[in-house]
Amino acid sequence: MNDINQVGKRYLCAQCGLTVMCAKGGSGRITCHGEPMELQTTKPLPSSD
Repeated sequence: MNDINQVGKRYLCAQCGLTVMCAKGGSGRITCHGEPMELQTTKPLPSSD
């Protein structure tokens, strides 16, 4: 996993469900409950058909 926080990306705590958005990038990891938070993936938009 990449150890750089990405500006504008959302991170999720798998243990409690907390979601945070990174406002300032940098090295290191965003953590919750002593564990690194997971980078959330984007959800596909519904088709306009």
